[in-house]
Amino acid sequence: MNTIKYIGIDVHQATSVFAIRDSRGNILGESILKTEPTTIIDFLKGQRGTVRVTFEEGTYASWLYDVIKPYVSKVIVCDPRKNKLDENKTDRIDARKLAELLRLNALSAVYHGEQSNQTLKEYARSYLSLQQDSIRIMNRLKAIYRGRGIGCRGTAVYRPKNRKEWLDKLKDKGAQCRAERLLKQLEIFGKLRLEAQKDLVRESRKQKDYKILKGIPGLGLIRRALIMAFVITPHRFRNKRQFWTYIGLSVVRRGSSEYEINEGELKRKKRKPLPRGLNHNYNHVLKDVFKGAALTAAYRGQFKKLFEQRVADGAAENIALLTMARKIASITLAIWKKGERFDIKRHQLSEQKT
Repeated sequence: MNTIKYIGIDVHQATSVFAIRDSRGNILGESILKTEPTTIIDFLKGQRGTVRVTFEEGTYASWLYDVIKPYVSKVIVCDPRKNKLDENKTDRIDARKLAELLRLNALSAVYHGEQSNQTLKEYARSYLSLQQDSIRIMNRLKAIYRGRGIGCRGTAVYRPKNRKEWLDKLKDKGAQCRAERLLKQLEIFGKLRLEAQKDLVRESRKQKDYKILKGIPGLGLIRRALIMAFVITPHRFRNKRQFWTYIGLSVVRRGSSEYEINEGELKRKKRKPLPRGLNHNYNHVLKDVFKGAALTAAYRGQFKKLFEQRVADGAAENIALLTMARKIASITLAIWKKGERFDIKRHQLSEQKT
């Protein structure tokens, strides 16, 4: 008889807790093992029957997925935000809970699969981290001037040629010294960010899908590279609505009391569920990419006329931009799946029909 074993793992740097359940939910055993490949592999090889494993997304998720995948029938890396416990919490309780949720098929999986673009993803992370750190430095610098009532709108305060002029506005020697160091730090980060950008673009051009995404309105070199790095493959999404949810462009609706008894018959009320904004659980990088693409395409890109027509028809600009972002995301997913090149005439006609 081929039994199924459900293993939940609570992963930590030094040790990990393994909880094993059978198909009825009974605990078959628990183990505390070193978080090392050989130890984990030996443990899994010792399990009989069909083995299914789950653990939460985190720092070790990608590494552990690659270690475990060849030795079990199924691995699910789950979203920890949807596994919150309201009761007592320990490593053993967490491992048991994960095993139970796996048995009940009640986990929200986080995609882990193809590793062909891992290099591109690391370049993308490097570029984004440098970009974010640069923004933090700029915010700290402007906070020094705002804290002393000195106006500093625009980008003039960051320019090397204006450095002496802006430093002289600070009468406090300590603040002047701090601002000078922040400016030097920003200059160094700027050079590193430029290097990271070149590496990212160079690596993205090696990808087989690079030419497919070329030409889509609003998607330049950097945005295309980030899409390839974080989407990985378009085939993980069944349709455009799943993709919209992943990138944070899905409208959340809330409804209640949807049915009523009318003349002895059960009927659905005509009142539609009310929209409550966009979904909050999404990939922040990709949402920024498609929002930026919508702004570019709407104001100075190939979809400018379509955007202006929507606004002229009475749509608010923010709603028109959301529609544009969703349209660009849909086009990206569709042509990427089919392996086609973008055709502005065909997509303009389809947009006018809708």
